[in-house]
Amino acid sequence: MLAPARAPLGAPGVFALPSLREPVLHPERMDVCAFVGVAPRGPAQQPRVDERHPAGWQRLVNDPVVQRSVPVAVRSFDEYVRHFGGFDGPGLLPHAVASYFEQGGRLAWVLRIVPRRDGQPFHSGCAQAALQGAFSTEPRLLARNPGTWGHALQVRLGFQTRALTVQTGPDATLLVDPQAPVLPGALLRLHDGLGGSVLATCTHLLTRRDALRPRERLELQLNPPLAAPVARVEQVEVAIEVDDGAGRRERFEHLALSPQHPRWLASVLCEESALLWPHPDWAATALQPLHTRLELLQGRASGFGGGDDAYGTLQHSDFFDPAWTPADDLPGSGITALTGLSQLTQLLVPDLYLPTQWSPPEALPATEPAGAGARFAACVALPALAAVEPTPASALSGLLLDPRTAAGLDAVCALQQQVLDLCETTGQLIALLDVPPGLSQARIEDWRSRFDSSYAAAYHPWLVPSRRPGDPWQDSGRPPRRLPPSAVAAGVIARRELERGIQHGPANEIARQVVGLAEPQPEGRADALHPQHVNCFVREPRGIALVAARTLSQDPAWRQLSVRRLMLMLRRTLLTQTQWAVFEPNGPALWRDLRHACEALLRRLYQAGAFAGGSEAASFFVRVVDDRVRQDRGELLVEIGVAPAEPLEFILVRLRRDGDGTLKLEEG
Repeated sequence: MLAPARAPLGAPGVFALPSLREPVLHPERMDVCAFVGVAPRGPAQQPRVDERHPAGWQRLVNDPVVQRSVPVAVRSFDEYVRHFGGFDGPGLLPHAVASYFEQGGRLAWVLRIVPRRDGQPFHSGCAQAALQGAFSTEPRLLARNPGTWGHALQVRLGFQTRALTVQTGPDATLLVDPQAPVLPGALLRLHDGLGGSVLATCTHLLTRRDALRPRERLELQLNPPLAAPVARVEQVEVAIEVDDGAGRRERFEHLALSPQHPRWLASVLCEESALLWPHPDWAATALQPLHTRLELLQGRASGFGGGDDAYGTLQHSDFFDPAWTPADDLPGSGITALTGLSQLTQLLVPDLYLPTQWSPPEALPATEPAGAGARFAACVALPALAAVEPTPASALSGLLLDPRTAAGLDAVCALQQQVLDLCETTGQLIALLDVPPGLSQARIEDWRSRFDSSYAAAYHPWLVPSRRPGDPWQDSGRPPRRLPPSAVAAGVIARRELERGIQHGPANEIARQVVGLAEPQPEGRADALHPQHVNCFVREPRGIALVAARTLSQDPAWRQLSVRRLMLMLRRTLLTQTQWAVFEPNGPALWRDLRHACEALLRRLYQAGAFAGGSEAASFFVRVVDDRVRQDRGELLVEIGVAPAEPLEFILVRLRRDGDGTLKLEEG
């Protein structure tokens, strides 16, 4: 039985001020990884929608602003396949994402790279077809994004009608109840008493007060106007079904045929479909059925064509946006499209280049079926059956590089440096780089000497994944494609954090679903590369294991990847979760709240083993700088020092509030 609750007694009209809950900081997640590469389908070339660019059908007309690169969050490989297709493309992106989830990753952002199409409409490269048999015109439909995947699309459209209760008012006007499901832009079929029917569009709804009763009715304003008395009224709607031929289907019902209606067919396709766009030519115009016998009309669009994968036109420059700067309000294209995401930590670009030695233009010979049976018969010449060919990696001719040559290695390093530059510029991402395959020990050390950053980690050698269902490359009898080791490392990093915490180094873990090394490794190769801060996969009795987790920094304070990730987490947590302090009075109460919140966060990390000191005082400190000059300027400076488990030295972080109310975080 619940105890009776009583309000505390006191002076009339006087109530105790409730105690305020002190702010609490929670560590931000750092396991999320971004993958950038080539896929046969997926969001790309999307018209932008924001406060300056309207949604619905209007996003397609009047020269829309197009986003060439659109990141998508996926939480499993099945979700990736639904958005970007399977293993049938020439790139390494699906293999990298599959390995990430096999290792234990739970959330990834995927970015599809497509060629620049400057001066071309946004739907360039998208398959298209005309919708026939339903309307007086044949409106064209577009595949949602570029690629030949759209050739398999099939679309069916049918009409639906529902009776509308109407009353005839003065001057032969039509009146409906205010709750009737009719809106401006609705198409109506009007039947007369002689069996005839016409179609008219409701353009406006006017409120009319009943002369005899205290109620209101809505008068239908029609185009064309009524020409004869009406015996029955039906509201006309359409339903559309879309099938992509790969198991994904969509169905949209109760759609209208006028842009004036909120459920206008073109707007619904723009906002809700993942498979179709309406063509801009008709997105702003109303559609008219072929005739009034709607039950006999059936629209179909099955002959999609004109899609272009454009694999051969992809260039390394398509991965970047030289015009973008951190001062821009919006993310750019290529990998800079990721800058607007707050949860990302690791960045992978598996298709940044393709090693020439692993991308030969292979082809399977045609096979002839055997003609043997239980009985003898005359020999019959049968035509050869063409083998179903997965797209070879050599289709990406513009991305091929040979790192075994001096020029090829220079080009690879230049591309990887551009990825690293973005990570260092934003200060929020860690680039996971792959040591180019086919290099000797001396060439690997030469490659390593070109990088010096705590925002990058290098992995070696490339790996051989196990056979995956649905991979046409392996199903055709070829050996599996080689896998960039950074993809496996990204999954190991996520698994380690989710299972044990960010303070544990992501190393000494067995790689799941990996059966071997793509290149034979000399004895002691991993031992020689470890001092060079190259993280190696080695064969152990348990399997293929990742045995190191270091950055490419020459500074001993930042050599451990766990230290960089820990400091990034602190930076992200402080910047994100202390915004409440911006408009607080700059006084002792604010200083106390900030100090307590920061100390509570660092205390939990200390108890989890993230710091090296034997006590809290030796592991971290939080100091509010009580400077009268700063206080007069409206500034607040909080110094936070931590001693990560590796190295032992303090790394200083300053959290400062300027006089204009902005928060800044500085590392010292």
